[in-house]
Amino acid sequence: MLTTNGSAAESSAALLKAKKDAEAKGFIFETSRDAIVAKAKKEGAVKVLSGLDPSVYPSIMEGFKKKYPFLKIEMLEITGPDSAHRFIMELKSGSRNDFDVSHASTEFYPEYIPFTKKFDLLGMAEFGVLRIPPKMIDPKHRALAALGSALSVVAYNKNLIPPDKVPNRWEDFLKPEFKGRKFLVDMRPHPFAAYPACPQEGLGLEWMLKYARGLRDQNPIWSRGHSRALSSIQAGEYAIHSGTHYQSVTRAMAKDPTGTLQLKMVEPVPVRLTALELVLASAQHPYAAMLFMEHEASPEGQDVIDKQDFIGSIFYPGSNMSKTIQGKKLCINGFADFHNSDKWMAMAVEAFGFPKESTK
Repeated sequence: MLTTNGSAAESSAALLKAKKDAEAKGFIFETSRDAIVAKAKKEGAVKVLSGLDPSVYPSIMEGFKKKYPFLKIEMLEITGPDSAHRFIMELKSGSRNDFDVSHASTEFYPEYIPFTKKFDLLGMAEFGVLRIPPKMIDPKHRALAALGSALSVVAYNKNLIPPDKVPNRWEDFLKPEFKGRKFLVDMRPHPFAAYPACPQEGLGLEWMLKYARGLRDQNPIWSRGHSRALSSIQAGEYAIHSGTHYQSVTRAMAKDPTGTLQLKMVEPVPVRLTALELVLASAQHPYAAMLFMEHEASPEGQDVIDKQDFIGSIFYPGSNMSKTIQGKKLCINGFADFHNSDKWMAMAVEAFGFPKESTK
């Protein structure tokens, strides 16, 4: 009993110290989950600007309402860099918005930081006050979380290119047989936001730039938009895509009764943080917003994101995503390098030679 009491006292002291340290740095740190729920109950609602696929909203909201029937919830979609840029400009201009949770776009991630409510999500998660896996949270800024993971894969039409001819390495796309409009390259090159982060895997920045120039010299088909490109591959207009979204291919394959469209994971598999969210500093319902982000990181939320949107977090044990990549060599663009994502993609586009779309 004495040992148990001693451990409890030590834990309580550590929690209070974490709160004091966080507050000294300007963060908000709640020591009780019950207090968070009580404050959220007073707020009564939460409004979310989400980067998830709208098809998952009903399931996400249903699960949230089961936990917190006293909270009204509304989810609206934001997609693409243009919409994200407009929203950032609105935040910078001080325009009024009534969102509590916002998606953080890869292209503008650092620009969201000044508009983020300074909850110490990481500290509260580490002490179990919030039930969010700590690895999902930005360790530097502590108030933003990546609730999903995105993989880049090769997609191909099995009737146009046999599986044994699909590249086993990224450099295989530079072989002579792939020269001259033989494969698609997306002009918003997300895999190139991961390659520079992985020199230990034989990649890195110089490798990425050399590879980008090599792709340019192959005279590929430059495309914009993954869903359209995948539909074209399935229809037999093109044979193969050199780096598309795992979730986009998986959705398309589920709707393809012929099994024509296939995917291959080329190693190191590029992995990026996605479904990045934050509580806005201007939030009218910040505590309800915090509970919403916790719900998305929970088993119930991850089950929806993982099985319906196909971007479950690799940091959530047992997810389909974590099983999919098990045993594979990965190239992860994590929080340490994520702020470079936009710069690295821009460098890749420059190495491509600033191409124009060349699909049919």
